[in-house]
Amino acid sequence: MRQETPSDQSTAGAATTGIARRRVLQAGAASIAAGTLGVNAFAAADGPVKRVGLIGAGWYGKSDLWRLIQVAPVEVVCICDPDQKMLDEAVQIASERQKSGNKPSTYVDYRKMLAENRLDIVVIGTPDHWHALQAIAAMESGADVYVQKPISVDVLEGEAMVAAARRLGRVVQVGTQRKSTPHLIDVKKQVVQAGLLGKIGHVEMCCYYHMRANGNPDVMPVPDHLDYEMWTGPAPMRPYDGLPHKRWWRTFTEYGNGIMGDMCVHMLDTARWMLGLGWPSRITSTGGILVQTEGKSNIADTQSATFEFDDFNAQWTHRTWGSPTDPDYPWALFIYGEKGTLKASTMRADFIPQDKRAQPIHFDCFFEREKYPEDLTEKDIELNAAPATRLHMLDFLKAIEDRSRPVADIEEGHISTASCILANLSMRLGGRPLQYDPKNQRVIGDQEATAMLRRDYRAPWQHPFVG
Repeated sequence: MRQETPSDQSTAGAATTGIARRRVLQAGAASIAAGTLGVNAFAAADGPVKRVGLIGAGWYGKSDLWRLIQVAPVEVVCICDPDQKMLDEAVQIASERQKSGNKPSTYVDYRKMLAENRLDIVVIGTPDHWHALQAIAAMESGADVYVQKPISVDVLEGEAMVAAARRLGRVVQVGTQRKSTPHLIDVKKQVVQAGLLGKIGHVEMCCYYHMRANGNPDVMPVPDHLDYEMWTGPAPMRPYDGLPHKRWWRTFTEYGNGIMGDMCVHMLDTARWMLGLGWPSRITSTGGILVQTEGKSNIADTQSATFEFDDFNAQWTHRTWGSPTDPDYPWALFIYGEKGTLKASTMRADFIPQDKRAQPIHFDCFFEREKYPEDLTEKDIELNAAPATRLHMLDFLKAIEDRSRPVADIEEGHISTASCILANLSMRLGGRPLQYDPKNQRVIGDQEATAMLRRDYRAPWQHPFVG
């Protein structure tokens, strides 16, 4: 997941609203978010110590774990990663951050970790191709799960994850933390639910970040500190051409679903949350590698998709080259209503009324630099996303306490993830419209597309059963 950097954090647009109004809205966002989560969410932070295990000690796995430590009395008892250097770094930081000062035990194989430890919570921050197997195994071990988005690399993996959560009675929170982003909670209440948009007729979503890693590194020996066989797991085995961490793995369809699966899933999920939408009735997508043809990357550098809902369409566009159409909103959501337009991103939001006599409303991102000064020295932290992830963790803890469904429940994460996967399938099928039937887990009238709902696994790994 890519957020805007601190250099992008200038306030722009809707200047007529005034600095004082912006500050009131920004300060109010935290209290609105707290009210949304409820008092019990914060009470959960004072509950009994929960035993936590982390699977995937890379960038965002660690980031999620550090946010959980900040808001809850947890003991990180074990960490799993096939890269020994990643493990060593995560263990050292965990021992410094958790109150006990204990160093977590380490594992290369998540199955051994789950078998040897009784865990209350498992945080999963591995690449996408691992999410389904690890989340289901964690649920079967008795743990509640926090899993990064997208939840799966194929549609039937997601169906199996939802089925496992319901069968086992587990709480599963997906890392689509826009639902816990303070200024977006404010936007939903003050603009969408307040009816300021009027009748909604169209939604647009976009990403214009130059985030598609693309190069031609030579094949090389696998370093001793990396178990590449375990890292690859059920995915196809690519020749090793350098550490796959952070950005490199995301540029290959062997492990994920490209910009569509990485970035659209956030904005589509946000639109669905704000507007109360379920499954799209039909999905169509076109695109491909149209400009950046020189490297190994096999994900689309240019793609458009249409998600059809009952009353309007939601349109996605991404380019990993060129300039954004709106420099203030390079990764964003736009909702068009008869009474006005809403622009929203991780950094800001603007409501622009159709009536020129009405006042625009600007919303700023909420930061917590003073409350959590350790954020300022954390490597690779997304300062704008940290408050949202903390609130997301509190919502997760509340759901565990209540045995209820969290704001980003696995089923909602599945709908947003699967919709993006179906868009990629449509693109692969030449832009053919696809109508997914979640009840029967098939694409209506399309046997070829139905066969693509399940990827083949590399032996000896077995695709999870949907039951």
